[in-house]
Amino acid sequence: LHAHLPFVRHPEHERFLEEDWLYEAMLETYIPLLGTISGWEADGVGYYLALSISPPLMSMLADDLLTSRFERHLTQLTRLCDSELRRTKGDERLHGLATQYRADVEGAWETWRAHGGRLLRGFAELAERGRLELMTCAATHGYLPLLRPGPGAVGAQIAAGVSCFEEQVGWSPRGIWLPECAYYPGLDELLAEHGLHHFVLDAHGVLLARPMPRAGVWAPILCAGSLVAAFGRDLQTARQVWSRDEGYPGDPVYREFYRDIGYDLDIGYVGPWVQPDGARKSTGIKYHRITGPGPQKEIYDRAVARERAREHAVHFLRARRRQVATMADLPGSPPVILSAYDAELFGHWWHEGPWWLDSLVRLLPREAPELALTSTEEYLNRYPSQQVATPAESSWGDGGYHQFWCSDSNAWIYPRLHLAAERMTDLARVHPQARGALRRALDQAARELLLAQSSDWAFIMQTHTVVEYARRRTSDHLRRFFQLSQMCLAEDVDERALAEMEGRDNIFPHLDYRIYSPRKISQ
Repeated sequence: LHAHLPFVRHPEHERFLEEDWLYEAMLETYIPLLGTISGWEADGVGYYLALSISPPLMSMLADDLLTSRFERHLTQLTRLCDSELRRTKGDERLHGLATQYRADVEGAWETWRAHGGRLLRGFAELAERGRLELMTCAATHGYLPLLRPGPGAVGAQIAAGVSCFEEQVGWSPRGIWLPECAYYPGLDELLAEHGLHHFVLDAHGVLLARPMPRAGVWAPILCAGSLVAAFGRDLQTARQVWSRDEGYPGDPVYREFYRDIGYDLDIGYVGPWVQPDGARKSTGIKYHRITGPGPQKEIYDRAVARERAREHAVHFLRARRRQVATMADLPGSPPVILSAYDAELFGHWWHEGPWWLDSLVRLLPREAPELALTSTEEYLNRYPSQQVATPAESSWGDGGYHQFWCSDSNAWIYPRLHLAAERMTDLARVHPQARGALRRALDQAARELLLAQSSDWAFIMQTHTVVEYARRRTSDHLRRFFQLSQMCLAEDVDERALAEMEGRDNIFPHLDYRIYSPRKISQ
């Protein structure tokens, strides 16, 4: 699973709509996932799971302002659930769902308090017990192949990502989830320079490797230039879970994502969930099931949906038994099926996803006894000898390569990003040992550049969702970067302006601008 959200933090606003991305994912994905894994531990269930947590997400989960605002979010939701219990009292089906939502929120409070408001600490404690593998990602989820022309840009993304993991988790990562699984030949050598041993690649990145892999996508390959292992994503398991047409989340009995009382009920009743401009937004309380493709939606039945999640877990395991039956003649070590998904699919986008995952792990010994769960790191520890090859340039995005992040809607950002990276490298060379306000300005310039490089902004521009916000974020970070670079070139720092930027964009508090030094980072 790959857990990632862009860094969204707006202390200048009391409420900011895009901050809800974090609060919803915490409540609907990260807390349920933490509870599911803890349940396996408590019940002695054998499991392995690899979870990458991106540095922006790590930073937000550790941020005092955002965690306090999440508590405010939970408090408001608790009150809304209590109101719903009163409002739905005369409707047995709705009242039952309202009761369950109230219990879910209380459970979230219990998990939150049990970990002192630090979810990342909970995942790290589970990882220390040996069956949860935590992986890192590039610093701000920058789309690395398209950052290549900027001097030092890719190396700095990797260096800052590794450093953030070490600071937040307490040990060095061995694996990395490349942003959007985007790879180019030679990138693995940079990974090796930073102590990384393996990464996840899309299927065709492995299948089109040279020489052609003997075991196809069902074994990792060791990159020829570095011996870093590349695991290919299995497309059959991706299609079963993720496909818009074939995937489990579209089943009619599952909860409808887009029907929410924030839009359905009177505006006065859902007043606390209205934006300052009067716009409505989701509350997370949803009473309808998918039903069908049309607008007519029937009432959701949680018990039926939970049983369907169990049935889908059984279906998935039986499909894996059929799949491995075709692999008997593969050479080398036992075949491995890498099933890779965005973590936020489980709970947020697909409400029943955590139930499906829980059933999958618990039912595997009975339904598919010839299979065993493993993680990327555990597999390499057991089977270190693998074929050496050079993966193909690729990504898991639409079309399989880079065009989704470099199209008519977003290509304008890259000349600016490349110029900024060149300027940052020059600054690091000119000021190899900066001190005081100049050092702070250089560190903040590096933060602004990393934030501007986030692949999320290009993604949003291409999907035509909150385009203006994405364009503004890219432009604002670049504007602040060039403002800081001018201060550094003149060695005349406006400390008041610098302090405002440090307070606003406070990601990576221990970032060292010298990750852009040519003597440290080569590409």
